Amino acid sequence: MKPTVSVLPLSGVIDGVRGDELRREVRDIMTNGSDIVLIDLQEVKFIDSSGLGALVSAMKVVRNSGGKLYVCSMNERVKMLFELTKMDRIFQKFVDREEFNRHILSSNQ
Repeated sequence: MKPTVSVLPLSGVIDGVRGDELRREVRDIMTNGSDIVLIDLQEVKFIDSSGLGALVSAMKVVRNSGGKLYVCSMNERVKMLFELTKMDRIFQKFVDREEFNRHILSSNQ
């Protein structure tokens, strides 16, 4: 059975306000029956500590619903932030959507 994937593209700065929106969006996605959430960070310029907390909360929502959450398309600044905070050990990340499709979607068919 092919999984239901929802892609959530983010942009700008992920802070407390945007983090709250992110949590709501992920909750809605899971309520609507998605199995996998891919957060595309290509247009994200910066993530503050509240934004990081929102990403962790989003992952918990997805896991508690029996789904999986992945991130992709980080710029160097966001990638460095993930490494410094050790978030890169928590989130499975992909270079871009194509890499995600090759590794995750092709193995689930």
